[in-house]
Amino acid sequence: MGDGVVDNSEFAICENLIYPILKEVWKIYRQDFILWSHKSLSCGEQLSGFPEYILAKCSPLGKVVFDRPHFILVEAKQDNFEMGWAQFLAEMIVAQKLNSENRVIVFGIVSNGTTWQFDKFTRNITPFTIYELDKLFAVVNFVFKQSEIQLNNLVVM
Repeated sequence: MGDGVVDNSEFAICENLIYPILKEVWKIYRQDFILWSHKSLSCGEQLSGFPEYILAKCSPLGKVVFDRPHFILVEAKQDNFEMGWAQFLAEMIVAQKLNSENRVIVFGIVSNGTTWQFDKFTRNITPFTIYELDKLFAVVNFVFKQSEIQLNNLVVM
């Protein structure tokens, strides 16, 4: 990571550090999920959010249709995790309202590219860093797997 600037903005963090990890894990689950980038969530005029990434169910109408439920929201912040979790909480409220007919857990990831924090609205946060990629990939894979389990349970219902 010493060659070039990969973390000088939230956009750089997203594209250079977060997306490559999400994409590698997403490839395992791509038959069931779409990984959306910078897609707006809104529920009425007063409630909206703009997460960096959203893991959502694949639509039977094709890859260009933004379908529900939403399972994972990812927020990038330059070393301001409190602001990232505040934004995630607002976005989670929107996602939960949009998922209203589907009782699913929405997972949250807030990252500055180096450190990744995971939660599911409990605020019991354990940070992971890119310096332990095996652990980071395992945790990202875990939240994708939990989303897949929930999706399969929705299909069965």
